[in-house]
Amino acid sequence: MNWESIYRRKVVDARTAMSHIQSGHSVYLGGGAGAPAILVDALCERAPDLRDVQLIHILTFIGAPYVDPKYEGSFRDNSLFIGHNVRKAVQEGRADFTPIFLSEIPGLFQRDILPLDAALISVSPPDEHGFCSFGVEVGTTKPAAESARMIIAEVNRQMPRTLGDSFIHVSRLTHVVETDYPLPEAPQGTSSPANLQIGEHIAELIPNGATLQMGIGSIPDAVLLNLHNHKDLGIHTELFSDGVVSLFEQGIINCSRKTFHPGKMIAGFLFGSKRLYHFVNDNAIVELHPTEYVNDPYKIAQNDNMVAINAALQVDLTGQVCADSMGPVFYSGVGGQLDFIRGAARSKGGLPIIALPSTAKNDTISRISPLLPEGSGVTTTRNDVHYIVTEYGVANLYGKSIRQRAQALINIAHPNFRDELTHTARKLGYF
Repeated sequence: MNWESIYRRKVVDARTAMSHIQSGHSVYLGGGAGAPAILVDALCERAPDLRDVQLIHILTFIGAPYVDPKYEGSFRDNSLFIGHNVRKAVQEGRADFTPIFLSEIPGLFQRDILPLDAALISVSPPDEHGFCSFGVEVGTTKPAAESARMIIAEVNRQMPRTLGDSFIHVSRLTHVVETDYPLPEAPQGTSSPANLQIGEHIAELIPNGATLQMGIGSIPDAVLLNLHNHKDLGIHTELFSDGVVSLFEQGIINCSRKTFHPGKMIAGFLFGSKRLYHFVNDNAIVELHPTEYVNDPYKIAQNDNMVAINAALQVDLTGQVCADSMGPVFYSGVGGQLDFIRGAARSKGGLPIIALPSTAKNDTISRISPLLPEGSGVTTTRNDVHYIVTEYGVANLYGKSIRQRAQALINIAHPNFRDELTHTARKLGYF
């Protein structure tokens, strides 16, 4: 039987597909911009017939109706990285958060630590050989699908066909729901003056020929805006957006000097505008791979001059970095920060960078604090930290004493807080 015949036999409507989800099932939801919106809506329609279905996912860029209090008892959400769409439910105790490095998420499924009855995914239409691409989210979705007992796939006509370790054959799919709708897009905003200054400081650290890791948001965008005089940059990152496309079109990013996958942009997932999705479609310079590969610190370190740029919520005067909580209140997740900090630290010429504005809440709170608030999670330890960057400059903490670290961090804190930080550092015995 040819693949077309196999495929046609699997095609059903969304309601029929969701009838195969049963009470007590553990279900993975495709992440990022590859979240299967039609299947999610159909699953929620089944809520009255379901009890104790566990929904497992990373950050998703669609709505999360399943965390509505009216579905309590039907669904229990378990987020491996907290996004804005589930944050309130997690903080109210109506949903779960599992802290985990992004590089280790595939292992949770592969080793049955989080066994999966089903994976709900979104893929591109099959090619002439019957292979669908996972499109914009390969990172944790491909390993989840390969580990699940049942794979229910939206085949979305508007999902780009990305290359790399990014394919699944139609014979592996249990049920297929054909769809045709635009992928979610990232708003392309402008950076604040503080973030633009941070971007300028970071750009000054980056040598020509460097390989970059950055995510999406105002600080990564600000860094990219400051790289127009650079040459021969490369990409090895868990996620990238439209700013990378602009630098590629200008010839600044060409991956020609990469020492690992030369000539290729390596990523785990993508989020941006239609321009990005059109750029990556069937584009041989872009390869997407699962996160146990992309985020493996050993593989990251094989890129010479690897520059890892990650954000933080707060840093204390010893260099401890908190990126996932505000005190004891969970806010996001560890993601790939430590994967890339450690990988860049072991790269020849590597630069592990943590970037953050100096203040929060209209300059009323210093993000550089004497101590992390009680209950805060330490995402990057003081032993791993190298560079901290704010709009006021760069602090290189690696190999420095506590006294030297505290002084360097006070120097890049907001001027309104420097005297207070100095006074408290003395009380703590740092000076």
